[in-house]
Amino acid sequence: MACDHGLHKLSQGGEAAKSSGIPKQNYTVLHLDLASLDSVKQFAENVRRLEKPNDVLVCNVVVYLPTNKEPTYTADRFELSVGTNHLGHFLLARLLLDDMKQSDYPSKCLIIVDSITGNTNTLARNVPPKANLGDLRGLVGGLNRVNTSSMINRGEFDGAKVYKDSKVCNMLTMQEFHRRYHEETGVTFSSLYPGCIAETGLLREHVPLFRLLFPPFQKYITKGYVSEEEAGKRLAQVWFLERNLSGFLSFSN
Repeated sequence: MACDHGLHKLSQGGEAAKSSGIPKQNYTVLHLDLASLDSVKQFAENVRRLEKPNDVLVCNVVVYLPTNKEPTYTADRFELSVGTNHLGHFLLARLLLDDMKQSDYPSKCLIIVDSITGNTNTLARNVPPKANLGDLRGLVGGLNRVNTSSMINRGEFDGAKVYKDSKVCNMLTMQEFHRRYHEETGVTFSSLYPGCIAETGLLREHVPLFRLLFPPFQKYITKGYVSEEEAGKRLAQVWFLERNLSGFLSFSN
């Protein structure tokens, strides 16, 4: 189990496991800051030092700053949303992939929790600002505003759009990992949108009126609302399904 900044978050991770009835000998809480590539590398090394099989990796960290008018940056000077949501997860997955390859577990899988905003056949995909990676030159240039724009498509900064772009990157990453590594490693790669979890800390940076109206809108108008508990069940169902399937899987509920 990975937790971000500080002892407070680490203790919260332990409390969450305890309240879920997980025996203490069955989990280890480790520090991980996906906004720091050094932290990601250290986390991967700490996982290896545990000398335990690495069978399943679930990536579910996200930065969402929709009201930001100016970019903020990671420790490595990448734009924060893409740096955390995409680059941090990408490096983590790549570093642990060789360890997963060594596992004898028959249902090895790597799941990244995604967003519906990248699915072209959905209403949410057409809500502006739309995800658009363009020619990727912003990403190639470092997203640091020194060599190029802080946006992947080199456009003007938009806090909501950069989140959507990062989630498209997540989906494309899983698809490309399948193409490159599935046959070699035996790992099943998946992206999962579990439904709209409209009452979590993800929306804490949004304007108050949006936070007030969004949950009932999702519950009673779009019918896309799911609770955190239901989203967790759907994640478990994807893992169970992967025990009988192989390849790249993309789920949208």
